[in-house]
Amino acid sequence: MIGIIGFGDMGNWQEREDQVMKKLPIALQVYSIREEAEKNFVSTMKEVKNMGYDGVELAGLYDKTPEEVRDCLNDLGLTPISAHVSLQEFMEDLPVTVKRYATIGCKYLAIPYLPDDYRYGTDKFDEVMANIPTIAKECHKEGITLLYHNHDFEFAKTKEGNYVLDSMYEQISEKDLKTELDTCWVKVAGEEPTEYIKKYEGRCPVIHLKDFISTPSFDYCALGYGIQDIPAILSEALSAGSEWVVAEQDGHSKHTAMEDSELSIIYLKSLGW
Repeated sequence: MIGIIGFGDMGNWQEREDQVMKKLPIALQVYSIREEAEKNFVSTMKEVKNMGYDGVELAGLYDKTPEEVRDCLNDLGLTPISAHVSLQEFMEDLPVTVKRYATIGCKYLAIPYLPDDYRYGTDKFDEVMANIPTIAKECHKEGITLLYHNHDFEFAKTKEGNYVLDSMYEQISEKDLKTELDTCWVKVAGEEPTEYIKKYEGRCPVIHLKDFISTPSFDYCALGYGIQDIPAILSEALSAGSEWVVAEQDGHSKHTAMEDSELSIIYLKSLGW
């Protein structure tokens, strides 16, 4: 028997309806199409916009000035939500580096990767941990939030038995460092992306969507063509208060980079995003 919804239930019904209708904007990590962007940044960004992406996450400036990148993206209506910036680039000239991306309009900057000799267990890892609050302080001056983008090596265990990634976020305040969880590498490390998003609820404003297959061997693929439960990840991202999701594909074995990027956005749009 179908029950009648009373007036007292209307608020909860509306809240559920709003949750269903809500969606996050989708950016493309330009590293996914790096060769095309290097050849012709402007025309490549036009194609990205035409595919239906709302923004981009930069991985370099592709021989453009910050002003040229800003104007190109503004003209196309693509939001420069964030950029991946290496530790080396940050520390070579911290104020200039942060100002460069502030000029473009980035709201977030992410440390994308730690070279082998800067990872946990090396002398330089302590240097990394000491530098992150310094970088964050400079970012704050420009209204930018610092993120850390993980791979799978951060799921090695510390001497205390914790994952390195969790230890990093425990040692550095949420004010100074938020997460940019890469859902592919979380899964490869043997953890569930949805659980990690839930774990860092309120601290994961940007989430990387990345799909892959594991048999007969590991290979990247467009979103929806691999083993990741993308709908569940999107749902958890909403619940966790994320602001953006970023499609990324490091390699392309079955299609061109542009074809894979289009397949990913077509798949996300098919889910109502």
